[in-house]
Amino acid sequence: MPNEPAEPRQKRGLLVLIVEDEFLIALDLQSMLEDVGYAVLGPVGTVDAALRIVEEARPDVVSLDLNLRGQSAIPVAEKLRALEIPFVVTSANRTFDFPGGEILTGATVIGKPVHPRMLIEALSHAYLA
Repeated sequence: MPNEPAEPRQKRGLLVLIVEDEFLIALDLQSMLEDVGYAVLGPVGTVDAALRIVEEARPDVVSLDLNLRGQSAIPVAEKLRALEIPFVVTSANRTFDFPGGEILTGATVIGKPVHPRMLIEALSHAYLA
């Protein structure tokens, strides 16, 4: 019996870095993204880890929580802007009236709890913009 032709290998989806310090939320985000074929880096829950992965792996787009174990994620947003890597803010905080918040101007904000369709659409739009 002849071998069936192998199915063509699917192109991987976007490479998304998840920056989120809440373990269960991070796993939920990872699952949402992998379910639609995105490749996921992380999740990572600290500023230092996020900066290291951004520099080493250069994700296509980032899902960024603003408060990482009490530390502001503004340095991550600054690095992303410098490297021209698009990001979506996933945070309960809807205003950016704090020191350094101006770097977030124009970023899409997805409130928590995160709805899968909203996150996927926002990440895709940020990447294509």
